Amino acid sequence: MVYFEQEDILHLKIFDGPEKGSMELGTNITAELNEDGELIGFEILNASEFIRDSVVGSLQAKMLSFAKAENTLSDR
Repeated sequence: MVYFEQEDILHLKIFDGPEKGSMELGTNITAELNEDGELIGFEILNASEFIRDSVVGSLQAKMLSFAKAENTLSDR
């Protein structure tokens, strides 16, 4: 994993090898492919925003799940 701070790009390498193609998976997320079309890594633009939003979303989901579980227990 390499983070380029000035560009705010996160590069996640899964396998070694040259990149021969890519596929856009979503806004600011690109899958990097080798010559056989196999996934070798990801590139995430605006990485700090992406990570922040992912963490906040995950925490919100966990808190909602926790609150529902507590309500279920208190209803017994």
